[in-house]
Amino acid sequence: MEKKRPIFFDWFLNNKIVTFLLILFLILLNILVLTKVAWVFEPFQQFVQIVGFPIILAVVFYYLLNPIVNYFETKKIPRAATIAVLFVLILGLLIWGIVVLIPNLEKQIENFLKQVPYFVKTIDHKSKELLENGFFAPFRERLLEWTNDLSKKILEFAQTASTHVIDGIGNIVATITTVVLGLITMPFILFYLLLDGKDLLPKVLKAVPVRWRNATEKILVDMNGQISNYIRGQILVALAVAGLFLIGFKIIGLDYAVTIAISAGILNMIPYLGSFLAMLPALVLGVVGGPVFLLKVIVVFIVEQTLEGRLISPLVLGNQLKIHPVTILLVLLTSGKVLGLLGVIIGIPLYAVVKVLVTHVYDWYREVSGLYEEDQTAEAEK
Repeated sequence: MEKKRPIFFDWFLNNKIVTFLLILFLILLNILVLTKVAWVFEPFQQFVQIVGFPIILAVVFYYLLNPIVNYFETKKIPRAATIAVLFVLILGLLIWGIVVLIPNLEKQIENFLKQVPYFVKTIDHKSKELLENGFFAPFRERLLEWTNDLSKKILEFAQTASTHVIDGIGNIVATITTVVLGLITMPFILFYLLLDGKDLLPKVLKAVPVRWRNATEKILVDMNGQISNYIRGQILVALAVAGLFLIGFKIIGLDYAVTIAISAGILNMIPYLGSFLAMLPALVLGVVGGPVFLLKVIVVFIVEQTLEGRLISPLVLGNQLKIHPVTILLVLLTSGKVLGLLGVIIGIPLYAVVKVLVTHVYDWYREVSGLYEEDQTAEAEK
């Protein structure tokens, strides 16, 4: 005779909430233990700080260039030859950027920051003129008081910020040293990634027990697909956004068009927020230029957002990550709070990777636990 298990025992193990809470408890317990022995990871942290930048940069370029190398390899051209040609082209672009682009951008940023106090005064004057309209008569006193206080605070902040930022441009040289060292190291890492990257997965799988290799391979392939799709898609969309803004701003004759367009492309790496942040300087210049010019700036922004949202992003990115917009915003807020700017940049791909891992672990748990047989039967019937 089989010994019947208590009903409470079955209910406890077969309860999704209880299972979730147990898993959450174990995760939090591990986090607590790790915080108590954080000193153990300090050497690893220092190592990551040193090599993190060139490795991340090399991985980004790997995902961009690997499809090109693979394509020419199918045409019987050796990978090493294709990599050499690509490196020469990238070197040419870097030299052009250092000699031509970066000095022009630095000059435009400096000029813009110097004019910030003038922009603030002009906007303050125009807002007061607008308040003279009879429509605002009932609220005029309060609005004037509010705008005066706001303009004073903005002007003080702008004067202080512009002075500090201009003075701080020289201090960037120290940071550039670290960046240059990373740029020197990155090509070597990138070269070997492009040359031997396709053999990396089989080598990793050799270290995995045989019975786990198929599942591990599927997880790693899914993770690689998520990261590669995101990086390639985001960079292509960023280039398209920068190009659209540059064309539009040049057509309407906006000052600092190149700087604002490049900033828009870079900030577009932050989903939903980047383009709006990059538009703030353009809107300030539009207000200073007058109502007609402001309308032109807004039209450029609407056209860019329409083309990006309706054509470019769906075509390039599609719905590959399958992440809800609200989830993206929450991930950005959390990762930005924890890791700062780096968190904002890597938050979404990191979440996508974790999501793949959690999904596979959950599917495995459903299969081996036998606690979701009714759900699996219902799914099979559908």
